[in-house]
Amino acid sequence: MWHDIKTLNATANVLFGMVALALVSAGLWWVVQRPMFSLKVIQLEGVAQAPLRYVNPSTVRSTALPRIRGNFFTANLDGVRSAFEAVPWVRRAAVRREWPNRLVVSLEEHQPLGTWGEDGKLVSVYGDVFTANLAEAEEDGDLPEFGGPNGSEQEVVARFQDMRKWLAPANLVPESVQLSSRYAWTIRLNNGMTVELGREQTRETLKGRVERLAGIYPQLAARLQDRIESVDMRYPNGLALKATGLTIGSELKKKQAERK
Repeated sequence: MWHDIKTLNATANVLFGMVALALVSAGLWWVVQRPMFSLKVIQLEGVAQAPLRYVNPSTVRSTALPRIRGNFFTANLDGVRSAFEAVPWVRRAAVRREWPNRLVVSLEEHQPLGTWGEDGKLVSVYGDVFTANLAEAEEDGDLPEFGGPNGSEQEVVARFQDMRKWLAPANLVPESVQLSSRYAWTIRLNNGMTVELGREQTRETLKGRVERLAGIYPQLAARLQDRIESVDMRYPNGLALKATGLTIGSELKKKQAERK
């Protein structure tokens, strides 16, 4: 081997290459560790430059910043994103580097729609359940109440939006929408009335029952005013009504109960 000049030259070239590569790597490592590349600014912004309403700097400092490691080159962006998504009110985060020592973090905040269950959690307009300060969420007024089995959050939110539309002709607004473990619907309205709607046998079941209620409600309100406590709409063409000092069971003809 030692008399094979070509082999010796090839071996020497490989060794020299390895040494050169090691020197270059060491040099690059030395450069990226310079203080000028230490993260000096972490800029927060809302999605599409929208102002942030709920995320505050003190919470970010205590929750996200202690979890960020490295500098401009070595910081793991996925790790930074996860750190910010652990901050209350943050739904999603996106992170990008900005030369030479800045990270720009774009945050999408949860948009609270109501409370969920009995443990103080909130549900967003997208059906995401999250934990945040209830007082902050209710700055603009009390939130509707929602509840249902695990995994039903998006369905409950969607049905709440539907019911607001179906009840609008009667100037009624749902303040609580509950889906039982048997998937039966119960709502409470802004006049304090509780409405039993039962199970959704078809996609038109709830719509028909709610619209029937909206159609007959003006007549009921005119007779009983604020005395109505609850209404059971689970009858095919009628209802059962409970009012203060009065209980009424009614089977209405279809053309009288339905209001087109």
